[in-house]
Amino acid sequence: MEESAQNTLTAMRRVNAEACIFAAAGRAILLQVAHPKVGRGVAEHSRFTEDPLKRLRGTLFYVYGTGFGTPEESAWIAATVNRIHKHVTGPGYSADDPDLQVWVAATLFDSAVLIYEKTLGPMPAAMQEKFCQESARYATSLGCPPELWPSSIAEFNEYWQQQVDRLEVTDDAKRICRDLMYNKTIPWYLRLLQPANRLVTAGLLPERVRDQFGLPWSARREKLFRLTMRATRLTYPWVPRRVRQLPMRYYMRQFRERFGSY
Repeated sequence: MEESAQNTLTAMRRVNAEACIFAAAGRAILLQVAHPKVGRGVAEHSRFTEDPLKRLRGTLFYVYGTGFGTPEESAWIAATVNRIHKHVTGPGYSADDPDLQVWVAATLFDSAVLIYEKTLGPMPAAMQEKFCQESARYATSLGCPPELWPSSIAEFNEYWQQQVDRLEVTDDAKRICRDLMYNKTIPWYLRLLQPANRLVTAGLLPERVRDQFGLPWSARREKLFRLTMRATRLTYPWVPRRVRQLPMRYYMRQFRERFGSY
């Protein structure tokens, strides 16, 4: 019964309900800011390194609200993000730029697929195609023209490689990376997880981007990363699905409390 009910969910819901996507959050953020225009916008307008948990909550509200919310809730969170984005503009960049919206959405999709497959095994081709199409919402909900989103996995992979090859990690991005990976404002018990987060984030990044960020890497760290992923792959699928979905349910409850206050 549980598996049958799960199969009625959209691909976006099936993937994003998994707690494992948190492990790829650092990768998605660093890939976003590795785009010089995104990096400049974050450096000049965001204070997330001063309160990263607040920024994480806001991002998760958008991800979960878009995928799990009612049409009214999804429209509300999109309008909220758009109001914020109107102020994120400067020489050569704007958060309303459709190309940047597609890039940010692409990092969310690609990172989710990557960590999903490393923890739960290969994603069926049909499911990946469906997830790709549904992930267009991350951009189109904000006003991005639908035709700018890749029409298939093959087209997405081509777009992705082209974009990764063009990324240029600026000083802004490196500063954001340091503040994120070595943040001292988060609670002490979360700081204990930072070494593991740095290892996993660096291991998940494309090699070229990791090198540009100057993240430490070696044969020893590569081996440790592979062992970590292997252990996760062996244990995570055995965790009851209800437990794996607890973070999503927690943030959706907070999201709906916030939505209900407006």
